[in-house]
Amino acid sequence: MTILIYTFLLLQNTNGIYTGFIKVQMELCRPITVQSSQSQGRCAHSNNETAFYLPDGCVNTLHISSTNTVREVIEALLKKFFVADNPAKFALYKRCHKEDQVYTCKLSDREHPLYLRLVAGPRTEMLSFVLREHETGEWEAFSIPELQNFLRILDKEENEQLQILKKRYAAYRDKLEEALGGVWKPG
Repeated sequence: MTILIYTFLLLQNTNGIYTGFIKVQMELCRPITVQSSQSQGRCAHSNNETAFYLPDGCVNTLHISSTNTVREVIEALLKKFFVADNPAKFALYKRCHKEDQVYTCKLSDREHPLYLRLVAGPRTEMLSFVLREHETGEWEAFSIPELQNFLRILDKEENEQLQILKKRYAAYRDKLEEALGGVWKPG
């Protein structure tokens, strides 16, 4: 049996398992760390890693089976693009459109995206998949050095904002003193 789903074939094997392609939109706010292909299989944090932000609207296609779970799909996506980040940092969401409303729902690690795609039918408006970072507050997915780095960045940003505020209020104070200097003379 063959089913055409948005120009990709979905094939049913003799054992009843479907194989096919799903499209996953990458909506990542934080940069991802990518290993160079030469460092594959080596230590996870080598000098051959690069961190960068993905462009908006980045969509990836992945060939999977109907038995693949969400966790396996996330791991396969990251492996396909040599992403060195911990797969536990990411979650797969399904996006549905109903009556001019868009609903986004986090999928459990045990759900099967290709099966969901098959049940929803060929229209991508009915169902699409989105890869995102876990919601804020799920910090256990990060290592201690990563968390320490976040704190350093936040401290730096806080200090920069504090300096900007101090300069703004110092300039405001100088203008007030200058204006008062012409009107108010002590003595």
